[in-house]
Amino acid sequence: MTTTIAPAAPRSPARRVFRQLGLDTQYILLGFPLGLVAVILCVTGFAVGIGTVVIWVGLPILIGTLMLARGLATVERARIAPVIGRRMPHPAYKRVPAGAGAVRRMVTPLTDGQAWLDLLHGVLRFIPSTIAFCFGVTWWAGTLGGLSYPLWAWSIPTGPDNSDLPELLGLGDAMSTRIIFHLAIGFFFAGTLYPVLRGSALLEGLFARALLSGVNELREQVAEAEAARDTAQAQKAAAVSAEATALRRLERDIHDGPQQRLVRLAMDLGRAEQQFSTDPEAARATVAEALAQTRETLDELRALSRGIAPPILVDRGLKAALTALAGRCTIPVDLDAPPMERLEPAVETTAYFVVAEALTNVAKHSYAAEVQVSVRREPTGLTITVADDGVGGASLAKGHGLAGLADRVQAAGGVMDVRSPEGAGTTLTVALPL
Repeated sequence: MTTTIAPAAPRSPARRVFRQLGLDTQYILLGFPLGLVAVILCVTGFAVGIGTVVIWVGLPILIGTLMLARGLATVERARIAPVIGRRMPHPAYKRVPAGAGAVRRMVTPLTDGQAWLDLLHGVLRFIPSTIAFCFGVTWWAGTLGGLSYPLWAWSIPTGPDNSDLPELLGLGDAMSTRIIFHLAIGFFFAGTLYPVLRGSALLEGLFARALLSGVNELREQVAEAEAARDTAQAQKAAAVSAEATALRRLERDIHDGPQQRLVRLAMDLGRAEQQFSTDPEAARATVAEALAQTRETLDELRALSRGIAPPILVDRGLKAALTALAGRCTIPVDLDAPPMERLEPAVETTAYFVVAEALTNVAKHSYAAEVQVSVRREPTGLTITVADDGVGGASLAKGHGLAGLADRVQAAGGVMDVRSPEGAGTTLTVALPL
């Protein structure tokens, strides 16, 4: 039996406001006593530790104070999350090296910058906590006291010794005027309660975030920027390598194919020119042979042009180009490529060359009886799978045929995986971003 849990209905704006108001209130009210405890413990521990460090007694006291500040900082990071709307990551504290001695283990917290920031937060957090607490208590007191005044106004004694100013000024009944006045105060505090408490909670929360996670977030941003730079450099190097490999292969194909045929064509035409005056029949035979050489040269040039920019890919899209590619393969191809909208030219070209190169390698090296090609558009990108039932043993190592293909895929921002156990066929999987 399967139980399906329906997704929670989205909260209305009013419910979100009241929920956030409750979270901010408890954060502010709890932050004041925590800040009071933290400032007493941290200041006392730091002062005693620094004052007695000359006799070595202060060293463990100072380390214990840092560890205490770290524990208070962990609690504060958990409290901040509902206020600022995001979970605070736990920073990476300095670890003790493996095999370190007792002294090294003891002094490692003293060399950790984040530990000192935790201590600084424990000492200074009382300032924003006190400010936020004062605003929170004042606004809640004004709201609750003003709006509930009609319920307890009767308990305030009145008499000749405490005459009401409204009555002396001729404003009417003193009790009614006091009720209206206090209700106005209550509505003012109630109307401004949410922004005031929200601002007070953010003042305290963002102060804590700056000291407890600011350095760690900056370090993570730098690491992400460096990773993005390394990825861009790797893609650039892969693009250069793939381009160089393609140019070398094109140069080799032209030299081994059309160039040799054109040289022979020139020689045949020169021989035919000499034969026209002496042996016209032989000249006609030579010209006919030259025409055959011309047709074969054109066929090879068309094949090379398909390797550079297939016209069917440009005109009719990826599915039609892959269908034509599968039809020319010498091994039966089971193509699974559902219709899809046109993709970016770079993505379509890369996908086409992935399949083309994979089918070429299958035909040359795999001894397979069948190959399956699947091209699917997923939410994360374009997934290409080429699987055969051949001998396996393919590798992405340099010097193998798939290395240049891996560079082309990496240059397009994609990833490629090859699984090719000996005797169990080869499965090539490529994921290209869209």
